[in-house]
Amino acid sequence: MKIESFEGIVLSETNYSESSKILNVLTKEHGLIGVMSKGCRNMKSKLRGVSRKLVYGTFNVYTKGNGFATLISIDLISSFPKILTDLERISYASFILDLALQVVRQNEEESIFDILKATLLKLDEGLTPIALTNIFELKLLDFLGVSPNLDCCSHCGSDKAIVTVSSDCGGYICKNCYNNEPLVGDKTIKMLRMYYYVDIEKISKLEVGEDITFEINRFLDNYYDRYTGIYVKSKDFIKKINQLNHA
Repeated sequence: MKIESFEGIVLSETNYSESSKILNVLTKEHGLIGVMSKGCRNMKSKLRGVSRKLVYGTFNVYTKGNGFATLISIDLISSFPKILTDLERISYASFILDLALQVVRQNEEESIFDILKATLLKLDEGLTPIALTNIFELKLLDFLGVSPNLDCCSHCGSDKAIVTVSSDCGGYICKNCYNNEPLVGDKTIKMLRMYYYVDIEKISKLEVGEDITFEINRFLDNYYDRYTGIYVKSKDFIKKINQLNHA
């Protein structure tokens, strides 16, 4: 048994025995790690406040070399305080964590950690939740091996006269290949490509019109349904929030 330290983000928590939890922690160096937090559900436990979903810090653990670890302490880097005091933001953060967990179970590419960390930090800074979430969703498609074609027409390969984007067709469609697919606005076409290539850490402002957001969100929902086989239950709650906001 040895002591190790690593930077990580808690993606999920599961109660274990009468007083403990198992934390699924995403790390950059080691991928997804199960961490046992013994006794953390006891009122007087020093681990109680940090043994939960949406904690980002340096984890100090005992390891036995079997891929499982026992938590000693966490040096907190961020608890994302603005997210935790806003129902809308915490709902989006929960979905982001749930989606990340499903993706890393299929692909533990270390850059997923960087994308997740940047997204949560920007969400905590106050940037638009749905736009950040859509950027995150789009970028994670790479790691599932099913990214849409946002450089040229999905049919002929032309990068000229792109008129719409279609989940059924796998991405952009040009004027010559168009076959009555639902149309989206020119700004939506441009914004989708920007979402795909943008460095999240460098975003300082993110204001997107409701019509563009609606079209991008609809495309991504349909795309995930068609190509990934992933269903994230927490997305249903986000849809309910959006319905209330536009009622």
